[in-house]
Amino acid sequence: MKKIYLIIAREFVERARKKSFILTTLLMPIFMIGMMVAPSLMMLYGGSEQKQVVVIDHSGIVSPRLQSSKEVLFTAENNMDKAEACKIYNAESGIFGILYIDERVGDSGNVEFIINSSSSLMLEELITSQIENIVEQEKLKERYNIDNLDQMLQDVATPITLSTFENNGTGNNEDMESTSAGINYILGIVLGMLLYMVIIIYGQMVLTSVVEEKASRVLDVIVTSCRPFEIMMGKILGIASVALTQIAIWAVLVIAASKFLIPALFTADVAATSDMMLQGVIGTLGDTAYIAQLFVYLVLFILGGFLLYASLYAASGSAVDSVQDGQQFNTIIMMPIIIAMIVMMSVFNDPNSPVAFWASMIPFTSPIVMIARIPFGIPTWEIVVSLVVLYLSFIFTTWLAAKIYRIGIFMHGKRPSWRELGSWLKVK
Repeated sequence: MKKIYLIIAREFVERARKKSFILTTLLMPIFMIGMMVAPSLMMLYGGSEQKQVVVIDHSGIVSPRLQSSKEVLFTAENNMDKAEACKIYNAESGIFGILYIDERVGDSGNVEFIINSSSSLMLEELITSQIENIVEQEKLKERYNIDNLDQMLQDVATPITLSTFENNGTGNNEDMESTSAGINYILGIVLGMLLYMVIIIYGQMVLTSVVEEKASRVLDVIVTSCRPFEIMMGKILGIASVALTQIAIWAVLVIAASKFLIPALFTADVAATSDMMLQGVIGTLGDTAYIAQLFVYLVLFILGGFLLYASLYAASGSAVDSVQDGQQFNTIIMMPIIIAMIVMMSVFNDPNSPVAFWASMIPFTSPIVMIARIPFGIPTWEIVVSLVVLYLSFIFTTWLAAKIYRIGIFMHGKRPSWRELGSWLKVK
């Protein structure tokens, strides 16, 4: 164990001193906080200026009923033709655009929006939905002869606010935990991508380290005082300690931000005037205990996933003489990770689907898929089973990788075939 500790210390110190490690350690929390906070800040403070739109309505039914809002201000000019309007209301006039509606809009459904600057999907959807509602109401009046239809629709209009809670058996809103699929989606994306990057970056680091030391014959010297298994474990655990140190620093900074920065950005007055979705985001990001719990799960799955893949990367690196030659084996190693990323996207549609469940149990995909499912409030027993299977699989893959590693580090000048790798596994 003393020899393994010495290798761990060497690997840790060598990488922790690098400027890249320091920069990513400091910049990643800013990126993570930005990913979680930016959508909420944009919803609160990112509103665009009101755009003035001139309406030329030859049908006579749309322009009187268009409702201006903070996004768009409608001005009716029904007695003007399109060519004249385009000359007068050009880019120098300060008018955003011209909405031209012909007399047959109820039959054709065609409306022209002539703009002087770039439009947005949200603005076009807002205008389209208003015109659709107006035309549909007018058709109901004509075909079914309903008087006071506008007043009737206004009387029955009922905005619905959907508040989502986790059932704890009490039925008391104050005792039940508020949740939101949108919040879970954001957290799942951030955590899943973070784990994906850690496995790829640090796993590749293991392979590169083994290849460089093998090519420079450093391993030939080290192996005179350490067994190959001790070298492999020391290298894997040393790089894992670098990753865990980085995650721990990220956790401290993000938890501190959720404790102090989030309340400063989203005051009680701001939260009170926000919609339910935004209130849920603010509440989740400000829940320090919940954020800390997510980081505990993240560390457990990062450690298990990294150890599993790092042993494979170490075996791959020991079998080749250059990083380029290792791509043959890296493609196979990368396939489960890519599949996990694809399945992770389906998790957001249904976190409890059979595909999501089994992918979060299979060790090669479980770290990424399970960490994306956790924010949706899955049962604890699923997390425990997934972790147990993951760490047992790490022990098994390490045993296999050690068989390849102890022979591969002495092989030079020839890239082994898959048959030769199989024969290495049979050597006692």
